[in-house]
Formats: sequence, structure tokens, C-alpha cells
Amino acid sequence: MKLAKAAAMSRLCVPKPSRADTHEHAFQYFQGVFHLLRYDNLKAAVKKILRGYQREETARFIAFRSHWRFASEFCSPYEAHEKGGIESEAGYFRRNHWVPIPKVRDLEALNAQLLAACREDERRQIAGQNRPVGALMIEERAHLLPLAESGFELAEISFPRVDGLGCVRVRTNLYSVPAPAGKTVEVRLYPSQVEVRDEGRLIARHERSYERNQQVLDLEHYLDVLERKPGALAGSKPLLAWRQRGLWPESYDRLLADLIGRHGKQSGTRQMIRVLSLVKQHGHQRVRAAVEEALSLGCSDAAAIRHLAEAADLVRARSTIVELGALSRYERPTPSLIDYDGLLGQEAAS
Repeated sequence: MKLAKAAAMSRLCVPKPSRADTHEHAFQYFQGVFHLLRYDNLKAAVKKILRGYQREETARFIAFRSHWRFASEFCSPYEAHEKGGIESEAGYFRRNHWVPIPKVRDLEALNAQLLAACREDERRQIAGQNRPVGALMIEERAHLLPLAESGFELAEISFPRVDGLGCVRVRTNLYSVPAPAGKTVEVRLYPSQVEVRDEGRLIARHERSYERNQQVLDLEHYLDVLERKPGALAGSKPLLAWRQRGLWPESYDRLLADLIGRHGKQSGTRQMIRVLSLVKQHGHQRVRAAVEEALSLGCSDAAAIRHLAEAADLVRARSTIVELGALSRYERPTPSLIDYDGLLGQEAAS
């Protein structure tokens, strides 16, 4: 079971502010909660180290472990032997599944890859044991505390004011929002993302940055401003951010060049911005596909691209066949129109 603990915790190696999230992933993996968890005095849990094994825990950590109903215990500082078992097992997992260092698209893909590695390790049989790790996990599961009905509220909530650049400051970083300067909004800071709400309505969602003093910008949040000032698009930071994230493909550059060539810089850029505004309704993939289809047909018209993006929603669902049952007694034969056609013929002859 010690190996399985190490494997599950290793798979959840995300930055320290999200330790509560890693716990919940582990509880779901084991399908239960351990009665006692031992820690190496992580700052998210320990406010002050007291004499011996006593610790002053943070209020949020106390609320978290009370929610899941486990007890906590802390190692002595500078006493590595108290946690040597987990260190060696984590080292085994790292050598076997993190060499070479995995390359993934995002945190979700990393967790999926590491979960697969955990499942693989469940088939491993440790020396001295007559059953694999997965079978021992199932046996020990009966001794775990049951899972809580719902997870702990992990969000850190704040109420920043939108600045003149259309951003809110969350810790040390700035995140763009589609809201006027001076407006106070609600920010929910999660382990992997940042959500911005206005009067309870979600208006922006960003991938969380764990670096310091960064600007996390979304071009979609500035389209209204750019439509009034289209000349600012080319050198804007939000456009650069989209390029870095792979959201501005080469086909967009070709479309923009065609639009400017046909309508001039100001008007052509405005039409490009109208195309980009379709992303909010239809998503990046559909808009990109519509742009590429239009270009392949030799068309660079904003209205045509809008039609292609909306075409999937215009397909009518096939009518379902309804069984008449007892209503079949009201059926009547289809009337003949032969006599009517004859009358029409007589009228035409006269």
C-alpha cells in the first residue's frame, strides 16, 4: 500500500497552493480517506512549529481536514528518517515514469498520464508479497474512512477592481476581464484556473499562472475596444498571447491580409475582429474550421465565414416516427384529385 500511496501522491505534483486539490485526487484514487496523514510541515497546513510534534495549523487546513474527517501528524524538522519510506517510493515512481520528463499539453493531460502510470504500478508485485499492489489496495480499502458526499470548496475568493488595462490583480499576476475599468468583480482562484464573475455570472476563465508578475491576457476580452480602434490589433499583447497559445493559426494571418487588401486597413481589420467575435459563441475550433474552409473556396468574406460557422446549427434533426396505436382508427384513405384535375382541364379549355 505504501507504493500505491507514493504513486498517487506523485501523480498530483502540482504547485503548493493546490495541495488541497491533490488530496482530493488521492482520496478519489484510493476510494477512501486515511484515518491519519503525516506531513513534512508544509506551509499550507502549518502556521507555527511548536514544541515536539505540536503545530499551530492554518484555519483553512483545519477546515479541510475536518471536512474529510482525517487526523494530521507532522514530522520533526530535519529528521529525514521519519519519512524515508515515502521518499524512496516516490523516487522509484519518478525513475520509472518521469524519465525522461513527460511533455504534456496542460495539467489535465499530465494528471491523466500519471494516473495511467499509477494503474500500471497496481500490477507490480513487491518482493516478499504474494499479491500485486492493486489487490492489497482493495483489501485495505475496507479500513479507510468513506468519502465525503461533496468536495471541499477549494476556491480562494477575492473582490478586486478592474484596472485601466482591463485586468484584475490576483496575487501577483494580472488577468484580463471583459468588464469596464473601475468595476469590482468576484474572483475565484482554483488550483489550476482563475474564474472571474460579475453579479454571479461567469465572464472570464483563465489557466492559472504560478509565475510572478505575469499578464495573462485573452484577445477575446478586448474585441469591443479593438473594433473601435482597429489599428491597435497588430501590435497588441493579447494578440501575441493568442499566438503563443496556438489560438492564432496561419490561416488567420492570410484572412486578415485578404480583408485588408480588399477593404483597406481600418475596415479590413474591423471585419477580422467581427470574425474573431464568433469564437465566444462557437468556440475556437469551429471558427478556425470555417475560416480555413472559406479560404480553400477562395472566399475572404466575414459574412460567409459567419454562415459557415453557424451552418452546423442549421441542420434540422430528422423527424422521429411516432406509433399511432389506438389513433389509427381515425385514418382515412388519401382523397383522389383526378376529378379536380379534370375540372382544371375543362376550365383551361374554355
